[in-house]
Amino acid sequence: MATKIKAHLLRNKSKEELLKQLEDLKNELAQLRVAKISGGPASKLSQIRVIRKSIARVLTVYNQSQKNALRKAYAGKKYKPLDLRPKKTRAWRRKLTPAQASKLTLRQK
Repeated sequence: MATKIKAHLLRNKSKEELLKQLEDLKNELAQLRVAKISGGPASKLSQIRVIRKSIARVLTVYNQSQKNALRKAYAGKKYKPLDLRPKKTRAWRRKLTPAQASKLTLRQK
């Protein structure tokens, strides 16, 4: 592999293709680590960093695609998992809704 993988090229791939590429990269990393122990050439040692970053890119694209699929699945639903809800701040999340804030008590009526 040896060349840097571009994230925009990974976004077009399916889940199975991403997992296969991840497996290939991990195998290549293992081989490079063996070469490092056995005193391989410096050109191989410099590839370890490139492969590690490529693994991170594949995992990032994979996780983002999984999260987007979940967002589509939960779109329009009443309850969503906590990690799909808007983050905002703690105070904003606890703030009264406009409907709650506009309600009047018996005394105010």
